[in-house]
Amino acid sequence: MSMHQDTDMAGFVEPGGRNVTLIYILYLVGFVIGFTSLIGLVFAYLNRGRSQGWTTSHYTFQIRTFWIALLYGLVCLVLAFIGIGFVLMILVAIWVIVRCVKGLQAASRQQPIADPQTWLF
Repeated sequence: MSMHQDTDMAGFVEPGGRNVTLIYILYLVGFVIGFTSLIGLVFAYLNRGRSQGWTTSHYTFQIRTFWIALLYGLVCLVLAFIGIGFVLMILVAIWVIVRCVKGLQAASRQQPIADPQTWLF
């Protein structure tokens, strides 16, 4: 690997727009390969304190997306015993996808998330 390629790769793990985008993609890939969501969570925690500007709100939004989705998923697991949990799990998946798409759109415009603390979209 050349020095230029190392610098390009570092852009994906250092705080900034490329890293924010990577985390959203890792969350979406997590529907197929589950552990990528955990990698995204680690990146978000590592970079939230080192970020500045519009990316800070994205890291908070991404961390909350992971933990709220996990909470909703656990509630769905409990409700699966009465049959409704499976339907609700589809809604949780849609919720995560919408949040990731919303985040990707804002990141592509280099804009912060309006309310990163929201439980909704």
